[in-house]
Amino acid sequence: MSVKHLTGLAVAATFLSAQVHATTEVEWWHAMGGNLGQKVNEIAADFNKSQSDYEIKPVYKGSYAETMTSAIAAFRAQQQPAIVQVFEVGTATMMGAEQAIYPIHELMKATNESFNPDNYLSAVTGYYTTNDGKMLSMPFNSSTPVLYYNKAMFKKAGIKSAPKTWQEMEDVSVKLLASGAQCGFSTTWQSWTQIENFGARNNIALADNNNGFDGLDTKFKFNSAPFVAHIAQMAKWSESGIFKYGGRQSKGMPLFYTQECAMTMGSSAGLAGIQENMKDIDVGVAELPFEDTLISTPQNTIIGGASLWVLRGHSSEQYKGVAEFFTYLSSPKVQADWHQFTGYLPITKQAHTLTQQQGFYKTHPGTETAVIQMTSTKPTVNSKGIRFGNFLQTRDIINEELESVWSGDQSAQAALNNAVRLGNEQLRRFERTQ
Repeated sequence: MSVKHLTGLAVAATFLSAQVHATTEVEWWHAMGGNLGQKVNEIAADFNKSQSDYEIKPVYKGSYAETMTSAIAAFRAQQQPAIVQVFEVGTATMMGAEQAIYPIHELMKATNESFNPDNYLSAVTGYYTTNDGKMLSMPFNSSTPVLYYNKAMFKKAGIKSAPKTWQEMEDVSVKLLASGAQCGFSTTWQSWTQIENFGARNNIALADNNNGFDGLDTKFKFNSAPFVAHIAQMAKWSESGIFKYGGRQSKGMPLFYTQECAMTMGSSAGLAGIQENMKDIDVGVAELPFEDTLISTPQNTIIGGASLWVLRGHSSEQYKGVAEFFTYLSSPKVQADWHQFTGYLPITKQAHTLTQQQGFYKTHPGTETAVIQMTSTKPTVNSKGIRFGNFLQTRDIINEELESVWSGDQSAQAALNNAVRLGNEQLRRFERTQ
């Protein structure tokens, strides 16, 4: 046989081999930039190395809102990814797109992939679960608000422990101001921390219909007396220097970084940023305060962050790859590593246990606080989570109304009345699209 023929056979054999062992590509759109994005790439690469049938291809698509908007547009153009990361306030929108989503409980059953919802933290999965207990999406980067405090400033003021109640927040702040601090506390993500989680922590409804879980014809009720009293008190504290507003989202963090404020309320996933910006400063992590005139034992807080949704329109082989990847992603080793690296909650009980066994919480004080806060009580209908259409727009409304309170332009009651009225308009707008 000639060299030419041998070469031809070799090329053909290589081609056939490539066909037989070709990997199935699965695209994953996400909103994780910077170090988090690099970690996402690492997780995908490790999964790809662990087997030869599937290749997860992460694609960064910008902010949470941009990622969800891009996925919706791509679905309409029949160019959607198999997996998309969607922030928690987009849950109702994704649920409303029934023809577009492939619920995870259906996916895992159809692919014969081992899946037990009881392995996951109920305070996390409740947000992404139907009322009859069926998981719709895979929790990925879940966080919850906690209280951060400057231990040196506390010591200077003679304060021995972090405040547990809102009354103690005032008492501690008065001592801090007397010792020379410029401000007692600040907050980030004010709708999330001071409205949504104030309701959850104190077991008060933000809306009827079990906070939106029971239907689209939901109406907000966070202009009730407990919320009004809390915001009115915050306004008084703002005047006295106990509380200082630093801006929307996480823009208030520099007030804590620079030690202008001795305390702040922010995401449990913000601990890495605090350690980066306050390298030589000892920072404590405590649970979010509760209102002891409303409840004697506080409820769990609710989550922020995002989950992974599966979109329809792909092959059965791709869905098998998605299911295997989700099993890998939920494994104790991967989840424990993700939790320890990012500060996000471990989504499974096994990952939490493994992190304990590895001694991580002992060598990194405060990192277990969020987990304890989320798991020490059984979630109620008021602390299970929230499910509101167009809630991103409603959060903007709440921000604007609260800012008018901090500036002294209107009362807490008037501001929350406006926020509820305008928020209800957003709910009706969303309802009409379903």
